[in-house]
Amino acid sequence: MKNLQKKFEIKQIGDVRTLELYFYGEIQKDYYDWWTGELVESKTSSEYVKKALEDAGPVEQINIYINSIGGAISEGVAIYNLLKRNTAHKTVYIDAFAYSIASVIAMAGDKVVMPSNTTMMIHNASWGVYGNSAKLRKAADDLDAINEASCNTYLVKAGEKLPKEKLTELLDAETFLTAEQAFSYGLCDEIIDPVSLETAVEVVEQAQRQRNPAAKQAKENLQLTAQNKSPQKERTSFDIFKDILSEKNYF
Repeated sequence: MKNLQKKFEIKQIGDVRTLELYFYGEIQKDYYDWWTGELVESKTSSEYVKKALEDAGPVEQINIYINSIGGAISEGVAIYNLLKRNTAHKTVYIDAFAYSIASVIAMAGDKVVMPSNTTMMIHNASWGVYGNSAKLRKAADDLDAINEASCNTYLVKAGEKLPKEKLTELLDAETFLTAEQAFSYGLCDEIIDPVSLETAVEVVEQAQRQRNPAAKQAKENLQLTAQNKSPQKERTSFDIFKDILSEKNYF
């Protein structure tokens, strides 16, 4: 299996000292390899980004490349805040997908660039929880706070182009956005020519192995793009749930 995670790079582009960060695959903390038992450093964790920013020192430009279907909510929110606080100009490039918490990271960009064949997905936060009624109530409160924080990242980026009422509607519907739609809502600043989605196949395969619920739709969007058709523009959580049930012969 190819390792999707890439190391950060510091480049001198003309007279501008530039840091380049890559968020490919799952957004996650350090983890243990099941086969070897060794601790693996995640290059998409908030701690890794913090170290990258510290090692880079003062930079004028940060280029952020995203090809991710999402991952750990806490890591993504922390990454957004780390990047947002940095005084460098930040340009985000969506290399294929910016789904779920990866779309929140994208909002840290002063400029967000999407090739015309890429997609973004926004939705309300969700997680599994086990415990008594007090723990369940706390989990619900925590989710509300996280949703509010995520909602604010989109609103800050979009400005007047995306009223809060419309954003709430999109989040509730778990909406997949084309580049054109993201641009119309102010979540993207520039649409450029389509790019190769070769690495997107690897991202989808990784997401399928990790049972990411957005993997199925991402695969469908890739297939539609390969057929020169428009990706699915809007898809609700009910649609995804229906598909899961259909595959298990419950529907």
